[in-house]
Order: sequence, then C-alpha cells, then structure tokens
Amino acid sequence: MNQIELFCPATIANVSCGFDVLGLALDSVGDRMVIRKTAEKGVRITKIVGQTLPLDTHKNVAGVAALALLSKTDSAFGFEIEIYKNIKPGSGIGSSAASSAGAVFGINELLGRPFSNHDLIAFAMEGERLASGVAHADNVAPALLGGVTLVRSTAPLDVLKIHTPSELYATVIHPQIEVKTSDAREILRSAVPLKTAIQQWGNVGGLISGLYTEDYDLIGRSLEDHIVEPIRSILIPAYNAVKETSLKSGALGAGISGSGPSIFALSKGMEVAEKVGDSIKKVYDKVGIDYDVHVSKINTEGMKIL
Repeated sequence: MNQIELFCPATIANVSCGFDVLGLALDSVGDRMVIRKTAEKGVRITKIVGQTLPLDTHKNVAGVAALALLSKTDSAFGFEIEIYKNIKPGSGIGSSAASSAGAVFGINELLGRPFSNHDLIAFAMEGERLASGVAHADNVAPALLGGVTLVRSTAPLDVLKIHTPSELYATVIHPQIEVKTSDAREILRSAVPLKTAIQQWGNVGGLISGLYTEDYDLIGRSLEDHIVEPIRSILIPAYNAVKETSLKSGALGAGISGSGPSIFALSKGMEVAEKVGDSIKKVYDKVGIDYDVHVSKINTEGMKIL
C-alpha cells in the first residue's frame, strides 16, 4: 500500500468531570487526510484545504507528530500529507488532535503497523504539545482508539478504552468564535480545595460506572464539573442558557467540550439528541453569533480508512 485516505474524527475532551483524562470520539464530523509514500525521506505537508494552517512540517501538528513516529523507525520512505480540514482550530472538538492522530495512524498503516494504536498516542501527543504547550492525550486517545477513553497516566502512558452504551449520542454546538487551548489553560487555578476535588473524583467514578452498566441516569448525574466549568464558561456566550435548555430538552447532561467554545450534551437516543440540537439552535439564534450544530452517535471505531 502506497497511499491511504482517512476519516479523522472530532472528539470531545474532559466530558465534564474528567479534565485531561476523559474523552470520546464523534462519528458525524471529522477531517479527511490523504497520506502517501515518497522516495524522498522525511515528511512534507503538501496541501491543506478548509483552513489556513502552516505547511511547514515543524510548525504543523500533523508534521510534528509524524516526525515523532519516524524518529522511532528506520523507514526507507518519506511521506506526503494532504489535510482536508472540517474541524476548525480553536473549536474545542479536537482539531489539532484529528490532524496529529491521523498523521501517525496513516503512516503506521503504510509502514505495516509496527506500532499499536495505543503506542501511537504518545507520538500524536507531540502534535498537541505544539498546539497547546502541553502534551495531553484526552483528544488523541479517543481519536485513535475510538469510543470513550480514560487516560490513567501519561508517565508511563496508560490509556483505557471504556465501554460505550449503544444508545449514547452527543449533540455539539460550536459558536463561531475561537478559544485557544493555551489561553483557556492560563485562566485555570493551580490549586483546588480538597472538598471540590472529592466531588470531582466521585463524578469521574460515577461516570465510568454508568458507562459500563449503561445506567443513563447515573451518567447524567455524574456529568458535573466543579473545577474547570465555573471558570471557562465565562468565555462562552450564552453558556448557561444552552446548558439549561439542553437539560430541559431531555439531555442527560451538558458541559464544555475541551477548552471551548463548543458545548456538548449527551443524550439517550438519536431522537432526544436531535431535539436538544433544535433547542440550542434557538438559543444561539437570539445571541446573534454564527454556529454549527453536530448530532452524532459515539464513534467506537476511531480512525476510519476510506
């Protein structure tokens, strides 16, 4: 195989209570990427469609992630990468993760799979380091493994794939403003009161239990964020109104997707998820900011070869 074409899924990170450790993959929105072998060694970004991003390999997250992988191989080939961006940078649904994870997944396939998908997470994290200043895994892990993932540890890297209930759907609204991950990190407090931390630990445990037992009520009760949401929500127009409307429309829970400005809601069943989507559109129609709304089943596969 000399060329591969991929669907690189958008992702929701944190999932309310799991800052930097929980994430899930979406099925209805993602980037497309084409990667091909070349006789000349190295990595070249030859085309980017949809967004204005650097073609310079060392300034592009896909290029940096690809170079991290190739540094651990003795490949006789080089690679060209074309990126067709459907996920806007700064959207909060894993734009940099889709590019980083797609690059390492595709190159690994063309090399005959010398690395497992779990191994690839570490290389994709280097793209995230370039994008945000922190090599976090909560977006690249679900993009590569699919479904819901838990980053138990990054040193050493230990990522677990969590059971995904069959009727779990996500609704995401992306207001057309940009919130840079690096900026959203800077406003967070460096210390958390013990009482607050205990609440958060309880919700993480409850959410994992709810996912495995397919207890949708427990999932909903656990989608609470006492640490990050109170601070980051001030950056997102009409955040409280969107969350309140989502819950009134039947969502299990709602929160900030990644660093924002996207807001997600989880629901039981497509019908409820679409109803939630319709209700939050009405909120943003009054705000006067352009937006996109995505309704998606949880993508349990992750990267897809087209």
